[in-house]
Amino acid sequence: MSQQHSAAPAPTPTSAAAVATVGTRRDWWRDAVIYQVYPRSFADSNGDGMGDLEGVRSRLTYLRDLGVDAVWLSPFYASPQADAGYDVADYRAVDPMFGNLLDADALIRDARALGLRIIVDLVPNHSSDQHEWFKRAVAEGPGSPLRDRYHFRPGKGADGELPPNDWESIFGGPAWTRVTEPDGTPGEWYLHLFAPEQPDFNWEHPAVGDEFRSILRFWLDMGVDGFRIDVAHGLVKAAGLPDLGSHDQLKLLGNDVMPFFDQDGVHDIYRQWRLILDEYSGEKKGPEGPSAEGRWRETGGRIFVAEAWTPTVERTAHYVRPDELHQAFNFQYLSTEWDAKELRTVVDRTLEAMRPVGAPATWVLSNHDVTRHATRFANPPGLGTQIRTAGDRELGLRRARAATLLMLALPGSAYVYQGEELGLPDVVDLPDEVRQDPAYFRGAGQDGFRDGCRVPIPWTREGSSYGFGAGGSWLPQPAEWAELSVEAQQGVAGSTLELYRSALRLRRTQPDLGAGDAVEWLKAPEGVLAFRRGEFVCVANTSAESVRVPSHGRVLLASGEVAETDGEVKLPADTTVWWTTA
Repeated sequence: MSQQHSAAPAPTPTSAAAVATVGTRRDWWRDAVIYQVYPRSFADSNGDGMGDLEGVRSRLTYLRDLGVDAVWLSPFYASPQADAGYDVADYRAVDPMFGNLLDADALIRDARALGLRIIVDLVPNHSSDQHEWFKRAVAEGPGSPLRDRYHFRPGKGADGELPPNDWESIFGGPAWTRVTEPDGTPGEWYLHLFAPEQPDFNWEHPAVGDEFRSILRFWLDMGVDGFRIDVAHGLVKAAGLPDLGSHDQLKLLGNDVMPFFDQDGVHDIYRQWRLILDEYSGEKKGPEGPSAEGRWRETGGRIFVAEAWTPTVERTAHYVRPDELHQAFNFQYLSTEWDAKELRTVVDRTLEAMRPVGAPATWVLSNHDVTRHATRFANPPGLGTQIRTAGDRELGLRRARAATLLMLALPGSAYVYQGEELGLPDVVDLPDEVRQDPAYFRGAGQDGFRDGCRVPIPWTREGSSYGFGAGGSWLPQPAEWAELSVEAQQGVAGSTLELYRSALRLRRTQPDLGAGDAVEWLKAPEGVLAFRRGEFVCVANTSAESVRVPSHGRVLLASGEVAETDGEVKLPADTTVWWTTA
């Protein structure tokens, strides 16, 4: 007997009551699916071409029906926007381009009513050069106490004309910029691991720690459920700021111990922060109301998520020890090729590293800093996470869908970047004149092509910006995105949007999916990953050929068409299938 299984039946939307129930669990973050919203590219409420908080608020029901547990918002703070908001001038204010504090409050409240949690970005490694502390430090000249809150140093050379050390900026060029002193003469240098507009804080100074503990309380009092910590590995620098002595520093990032990254001192900071978060994680009742949406209960569970690029997943585990942070992005997994052997290795190492510290593994395929995985997987292996070519888009989408089902089947928590549920590729052919990534305008460093994954997402088939807003979009969208829009995929069986909805619905209803710290690997052909979790089985074919695998019961979901005959399933290339043995 032969039976065809389609990619994904159109599900009924997740009920608000079901979502609200999830919202009551203290350890919700152990198996949460968290959706990253890049606010400037999500939805524009006022027609200025730039997304905003009111736009996000207007689309919250879409996120609820998608089936995610929480929404992580990239920075929306007051900023000159030299690096898309990661240069913060005021950590307690909303930039006018995104709205105001009342808009933030309304967004948090509406999300809570829908059973969604809100996580905000925190940028503690550096501020904007327009931050009041830094402006005063420059204006007051050498000897100003405010200069001690950053890394100001005299230069080397006869006249101090050389940088204090040989560190390079992640965006290319020296990691130091010389200031002009109040009397007009060239003066001291300040450290910036990123753009010159982003001076690094000196975390050895007590005022810096005091300020950020206050900032945490400010947003916790606003009702946020957690913080994603930008450059969590970078706050503490090696004593004396020693030379690195390498002329290829940027190629070492993430692969070697650096004097400005992953220093042990960062963990003291996070232990202090954890004490604050735990204060806010006691039992408190949320808003009461007649509707299911109004019965959300806040039972603690506020979290920290670390963006920590470390040489190994074992080093990453240090950030999620029981008295520190709750989660850390698994960048080793994100950068793994679509290859069964490599994927199994990183899965095993991740689970083994997290088990001793009792933290959940996290899995992620895309974010605002890397080429979308639909494009990464469309290209040959070995090109890294910044890719300039479109590749084979059909192949890329097929692999991306399969990779998503694999990721969502693994134990722990998963992160979804806006638009990946639509199968969006990177826009690799943006005209030079529209690019805004600061790394693009510097001679070296990162490729500077992050704009390609930040193009505003399409909501409708028509309109100047496919429903993003009434006034166009800050980055141009490809014409072919009309058929990738939410409107084009909504309710269409087998569409990527409905695949995500089905997968997230099943993740909630299948008891063996979600939290955990182990998988049982099953025998499988070369190029195929197969594992069991209780009565659930996942098989992913990463090879270029169809393979025959045993049927493991009832097919729950598949990323492509699979055919079952006489107890066997013909699994096409680049396809993942879920079974239940129940």
